[in-house]
Amino acid sequence: MSTLEPASIDVVVTSPPYNLGVAYRSYDDRRPRADYLRWTGEWVGAVARVLAPRGSFFLNVGGKPTDPWTALDIAQAVRPHLHLQNVLHWIKSIAVDREAAGAGAGQTRDLANGHYKPINSGRFVNDCHEFIFHFTPSGDVPLDRLAIGVPYQDESNVSRWRGAGGGIRCRGNTWFLPYDTIQSRDRDRPHPATFPSRLPEFCLRLHGPRAGLVVADPFLGLGSTAVACAALGVEFVGIEMDEGYLSEAVARTRAAIGASRVVRRRNGGGGQRRAAPADG
Repeated sequence: MSTLEPASIDVVVTSPPYNLGVAYRSYDDRRPRADYLRWTGEWVGAVARVLAPRGSFFLNVGGKPTDPWTALDIAQAVRPHLHLQNVLHWIKSIAVDREAAGAGAGQTRDLANGHYKPINSGRFVNDCHEFIFHFTPSGDVPLDRLAIGVPYQDESNVSRWRGAGGGIRCRGNTWFLPYDTIQSRDRDRPHPATFPSRLPEFCLRLHGPRAGLVVADPFLGLGSTAVACAALGVEFVGIEMDEGYLSEAVARTRAAIGASRVVRRRNGGGGQRRAAPADG
């Protein structure tokens, strides 16, 4: 991060190690809590230095039931550097009862969608969500709230809300973004802690992608943020210490850029700038 110019990054979307003992290949995820939080403050300070005055920093943090303060401790480590503007919840799995959904949803049965890691304990419920903390330099950065909006289920509500004439409302702070079903963890998701590319895509759409936007992820992993940038056609800077993860991220980003080019050709060309490959 020290090689980047001050205020040169518009959006940062990342998910750092949580210090929960995750088996990364090149990083020890079992540091003393005080050392870990001090290190968190250091890299967050580096993020704050390069973030543009109207920029957004989306920080995905998970946890585990036996250490429920992890995510909140990490958020507190950011507090001296940036303002907490929104607290979002990434829902990885959800149960929706037919009765609760209402007749307008057209459900014929109760639904339980998504993927989660089961907890074998009589003390805790399954953990089906993670935090996405949205930080900004000032706390008042305008967002494109309807870019990831949802239609009103009951159109009679449209007239009640100012600016709802298009029939779309703000999605709110709960985002149901399940993992894709995979056949082999080692082959399809060779990293112990990833998020789907739709998560950073939602973050970028909410901030508002535009020509010239520059996005960074200081914990690149398998490149989910880079893949989202390729799909949206915005510039990207990725940082990753593990060469194996980096190689996988580069391959996935190049594939995403290729797919994006095909889509643009089918749509008649044009569009936004392409994302830079993650091997620059």
